[in-house]
Amino acid sequence: MPHKTLNAEKVIATIDKLVLRVDERFPSSGLSQVARELAATARRCAAESDRLRQPIAPIRITVYTIWASGTAAFLWIAGTLHYDAVEFEAASLVQVLEPAMNLAVLVGIGVLTLGRLEEHWKRRKALDYLHELRSIAHVVDMHQLTKDPYRSALPRTASSPGETLTGPLLERYLDYCSEMLSLTGKLAALFSQSCRDAEVSAGASDVEHLATAMSRKIWQKIMAFSRYEQASENRL
Repeated sequence: MPHKTLNAEKVIATIDKLVLRVDERFPSSGLSQVARELAATARRCAAESDRLRQPIAPIRITVYTIWASGTAAFLWIAGTLHYDAVEFEAASLVQVLEPAMNLAVLVGIGVLTLGRLEEHWKRRKALDYLHELRSIAHVVDMHQLTKDPYRSALPRTASSPGETLTGPLLERYLDYCSEMLSLTGKLAALFSQSCRDAEVSAGASDVEHLATAMSRKIWQKIMAFSRYEQASENRL
């Protein structure tokens, strides 16, 4: 089982290592701040996904109380019956069964309502965190958006971004963005792993697909950069 599920602690450790790498390579950069925010979010996600695996104690206690009360009520109703005669009169039997059936319906409704309340609460919490992860993915994408592997080969214009990253530094920057997106998808997967809810699983899958699509776009830039560098070396 340890190799079939994501380990939140190892995901956090990987993100912490990435924060150090970004800080050392690009100190005081915007990407460094995003990496730190991702690390803080990762700790909250790990704690919340762990809580979602656990039952909500007040709700469960209330459910057990309803079951116990319903059982006690059934026993009380059963105790009011008189077993002196072998046959019960139809009218007496109906008078006894009617409140028993009403009680069974009320107990069932109460248990189902509380069960759905717990599911709704967990779903809402998980979706809130998935929304935050989706926002972080878009922020990372904004940081790589203006990184152009062909910038050094083209003349600057009045509206060209004032970026100074070229060569291997540009490639490393894009690689860090890709890693952050991949880890964002892993954090989303923690919720689908801990909360077996169809809506949560769909939301986590959406975040993972979004992160993968953005990462694929970054790697297209990295490959284009590699081809350009190779062509430049061949010309020399």
